[in-house]
Amino acid sequence: MAKKETTTPFIDSVETLTAKMEDMRKAQKIFSTYTQEQVDKIFLAAATAANKARIPLAKMAVEESGMGLVEDKIIKNHYAAEYVYNAYRHTKTCGVIEEDPIYGIKKIAEPVGLIAAVIPTTNPTSTAIFKTLIALKTRNAIIISPHPRAKKCTAEAAKIVLDAAVAAGAPEGIIGWIDVPSLELTNQVMKDADLILATGGPGMVKAAYSSGKPAVGVGPGNTPVIIDDTADIRMAVNSVIHSKTFDYGMICASEQSVTVLESVYDQAKAEFLRRGCYFLNPEELDKVRSTILINGALNAKIVGQPAPVIASMAGIKVPDNTKILIGEVESVDISEPFAHEKLSPVLAMYKAKTFDEALEKAAQLVADGGYGHTSSLYVNVNEKEKIAKHSDAMKTCRILINTPSSQGGIGDLYNFKLEPSLTLGCGSWGGNSVSANVGVKHLLNIKTVAERRKNMLWFRAPEKVYFKKGCTPVALDELGTIMHKKRAFIVTDSFLYKNGYTQKIEAKLDEMGIVHTCFYDVAPDPTLASAKAGAAAMRAFEPDCIIALGGGSAMDAGKVMWVLYEHPDANFDDMAMDFMDIRKRVYTFPKMGEKAYFVAIPTSSGTGSEVTPFAIITDQDTGVKWPLADYQLMPNMAIVDTDNMMSQPKGLTCASGIDVMTHAIESYVSVMASDYTQGLSLKAIKLVFDYLPRAYKDGNDVEARDHMANASCLAGMAFANAFLGLNHSMAHKLGAFHHLPHGIANAVILTEVMKYNSVEVPTRMGTFPQYEYPQALARYAEIGRYVGLTGKDDQEVFNKLVQKLEDLKKAIEIKPSIQAYGIDEKYFFDTLDNMTEQAFNDQCTAANPRYPLMSEIKELYTKCYYNK
Repeated sequence: MAKKETTTPFIDSVETLTAKMEDMRKAQKIFSTYTQEQVDKIFLAAATAANKARIPLAKMAVEESGMGLVEDKIIKNHYAAEYVYNAYRHTKTCGVIEEDPIYGIKKIAEPVGLIAAVIPTTNPTSTAIFKTLIALKTRNAIIISPHPRAKKCTAEAAKIVLDAAVAAGAPEGIIGWIDVPSLELTNQVMKDADLILATGGPGMVKAAYSSGKPAVGVGPGNTPVIIDDTADIRMAVNSVIHSKTFDYGMICASEQSVTVLESVYDQAKAEFLRRGCYFLNPEELDKVRSTILINGALNAKIVGQPAPVIASMAGIKVPDNTKILIGEVESVDISEPFAHEKLSPVLAMYKAKTFDEALEKAAQLVADGGYGHTSSLYVNVNEKEKIAKHSDAMKTCRILINTPSSQGGIGDLYNFKLEPSLTLGCGSWGGNSVSANVGVKHLLNIKTVAERRKNMLWFRAPEKVYFKKGCTPVALDELGTIMHKKRAFIVTDSFLYKNGYTQKIEAKLDEMGIVHTCFYDVAPDPTLASAKAGAAAMRAFEPDCIIALGGGSAMDAGKVMWVLYEHPDANFDDMAMDFMDIRKRVYTFPKMGEKAYFVAIPTSSGTGSEVTPFAIITDQDTGVKWPLADYQLMPNMAIVDTDNMMSQPKGLTCASGIDVMTHAIESYVSVMASDYTQGLSLKAIKLVFDYLPRAYKDGNDVEARDHMANASCLAGMAFANAFLGLNHSMAHKLGAFHHLPHGIANAVILTEVMKYNSVEVPTRMGTFPQYEYPQALARYAEIGRYVGLTGKDDQEVFNKLVQKLEDLKKAIEIKPSIQAYGIDEKYFFDTLDNMTEQAFNDQCTAANPRYPLMSEIKELYTKCYYNK
């Protein structure tokens, strides 16, 4: 049966709107008969499509609205697709109230019919993604009324979700939108709908509730923060900055004021100053007051603009890198402009002598314009009485403990079971019908208290790791004597096969009576065609054991063949889907190991693939590289035998050795680094410093080769769990666009990325709950001290570490710049924008300690091209 084209009639009048809504009711009636399985299939398809379109939609939103930051809107779109899907993928469309005292959270469910969704200009694409997804999950039709300043990007987001839903089996026309929005059409759509999901200004929300139809809406946020004298000041201040600067302060839950206890006020102020905030003097304060409000209302021109731009509007000059304009004020009365919601990086700061006084100020600020929305408290978690007192005093539906309110209020990033949402209910206090984060089920008010949580971490490695020169035959013995394997399939490349590297393995298999065959058509950049050919050979041979021998290419090819052998219908587009958190990805990786046991034997000291859950395969027809990452890809056994590495040429020794160093350094400073990974990283770094020059100088130096093999494996286990960072993201694109060997690509940018990460006042900080404030410099200094460097402070030790790395690069004859490797200057800069965007979107970027802007990545590439 041929696939039907989705039809989207142009909606620009009451007549066309009425006809459209009648058709949508018919579609919804059909949709209401679907089973949970059918709905979940549609939900998955829609979330996947929205996730893939996050970058172009973010660009459209900023270009059309003139507000916010592309990079942050990408995160919003990603969050709206991935976190919402993850939250509701197993949820039934009817449910009950739950209370979980362990996690400290409450939630409620509710069903609907034909939904009218009002979309704001501040979050035009992410909110559209969010609302259409939860409508599909609940078998509802949804028609969108976009903001006139963002109608194109909102409609495009809705269309992407609609097309994917229909392709997955949803009725045509189940999602609709107004093409030419107007007040008349918005009022009409609210009047004719069964339920209104209103996100927008107070006037729009009031109109929704006045329409005569049930409405789920939000109110204004005026989030007050209290920093108690028992709080971790550094964490508290940096959390506020991290939240307040996100998308230039446009999330309605973002902090509007911070009240600090007098005893820690100076300490908090100093930390704000240190991290790039600007405190206004009395004259400047008055100028900014006049800019915040125009005729008693928020000045729309400041919404979603950077701090220096707002300062310029006010006629004052601040440093170009200013993050937040802070006004030290006293009055919490509505007559004080700083006491209002500002939706921009402008923050009021108050001083309180006691905790009770701080509560009074916060309560008044809520009353000024934030009833029911969000409040925040930074306090020692053992201060249960204060937390309870604060919770009792705040007439807000989100009470966040030790949490950046923008990211914490929307849920699931810094806490557990606070539903991920971009429509935050304010309860009866805010004139709303719901009090929780709006999701698939809502009819009741819920007061939710969610404490900040650091999510569980992990350490995963192969079940067995064997190492030492000459250990291969002994390790392989288990396949026969213990596991009783019968058929082994060897994967390698033609060079290794023709030069006899497989002979030792084959002899051992023969000795044990294990039947074997070998596939050796693996290229240095393995292709999907090669992997499919190998998998076809596997299916014909039916092995119960796979042995991958070689460098990263052979081991990666072996892993992909393993997937195709066990799951021939695997979709690489889905498996390669990016994720913010590997545990919350939209796609569920197929279970491995049911047919074959996987053994990885490296022949180079570089990739660490023998102990990692990663593989990269290239589509030879399109040139697209599929980066696969999942612990199902972890080998069952790794055999690190120096005998297999003695003949590495100097070029491979150099490139793979510096790759090991980069793995170890990046995993040490990753936002996901832990005590379990950092010890491995440190040891690997020291081994590389001590033995890479020796291995490079004399390839027959057994001790050096042995230690480099160990360093590669140790670093592999470290980054298999802590992941990598921007260095690898940028190197991946240098290799893809300019065919620079991966290790060399890492090397030419390594120290510049380290300098970039080490800045104590980064533009953006990496987002991960355990990463509480910028600490890359301190971690780099720890590395320096571990390898014997000293200095009067962290900066001096870091500078010496950078020099030591440069000396190492010279010792192994790595050239100083990208240009020095013959990369054409014109072609490099012709591809720079594409490289930059792809590096930003690379999976490795998420774990970098400094969250990069695309302009910063571009600047790093340029510096490294010229070595300037």
